Amino acid sequence: MKIKPDLENLSLTRKIFGFDENFKRKKLDVIEERPITLFLNNQEIVTMMTINDYPEYLAIGYLLNQNMITKKTRIEEVEYHDDLNAVIVRTLKVTNYEQKLKKKIITSGCAQGTVFGNVMENFRKIKFNNYSKIKKSWIYDLSKKINLTPSLYLKAGAIHGCVLCEKNRPLIYMEDVGRHNAIDKIAGYLKVEKISPSNKIFYTTGRLTSEMVIKSVQMRIPIIISRSGFTAWGVELARKANLTLIGRAKGKKFIILSGEKRVE
Repeated sequence: MKIKPDLENLSLTRKIFGFDENFKRKKLDVIEERPITLFLNNQEIVTMMTINDYPEYLAIGYLLNQNMITKKTRIEEVEYHDDLNAVIVRTLKVTNYEQKLKKKIITSGCAQGTVFGNVMENFRKIKFNNYSKIKKSWIYDLSKKINLTPSLYLKAGAIHGCVLCEKNRPLIYMEDVGRHNAIDKIAGYLKVEKISPSNKIFYTTGRLTSEMVIKSVQMRIPIIISRSGFTAWGVELARKANLTLIGRAKGKKFIILSGEKRVE
C-alpha cells in the first residue's frame, strides 16, 4: 500500500487505565481525537473531530465533497497550524460560502457529518456507466487483505477505515473517528496526486449510509464495498446513480444492493 495505518505514530493513541468486569486494573490503547478548524481562504467552514494524521488531505477532500472547490480549482497553498488546531486552504479564486453554510443538513455520520443543500443538486446529475467491472474473487481478496492489515482499529478500536483499491489491491488505507473523515482524506489524496478514480474501488469498514454513497458518487468512484450494513436511503441513492453497492462482505458472502451488472 502507498498509505496504510501508521501504528508507530504515538500521537494517534494514548495509554489509559481501566478496570475489567472483575475489577482488575488494565492498561488500554485508546484513540486520540482532537478538533481541527478548516478555513477556505478567510472563511471559517467547519470544526471537525479527527485523529489529525493527514490534515491537508482531509481539508481538501472535505471541500471537494461539499462542492466548495472542484477538481479544476487551483489550490495555491495549504497551511496547517498544529498550535492553533487549524488548517487553511488558499485558492486562486476567493468565494464567500456563508449562504451555503446556512443550508447544511446534519447526517448520520459519526463525529460531525454534513451534506450541504447544493450537493444533492450535483448528485442528481451523475450517473455511472457499466464499463467498470469487479470480480467476485477481488471482493474476497480485498476483504481478507484489509481485515488482516495492522490498523488502529485492531490496536485500539473506536475508529473507521476507508480504503481506495484497484482490482484486488488495496492502495490507500485511511482511518479516522468518522467514516466521512476517512473518505474525505482519500478524496484529498486523489486531487493532490492527480489520480483518476474511474477504475477504482472504494472499501469501507463502516455502514453504507446516504452520506457515504453521496461522497463516493461525488468522487466518481463507481463501486463501493463494505463489511457492514446499509441504510434504505443509501441503497436508493446508489440505484439512482447506478453505483455498485456491495454490503455485508464477510468471508465468501456479500449482498449486492445496486449495480449488479458490474459484478463478474
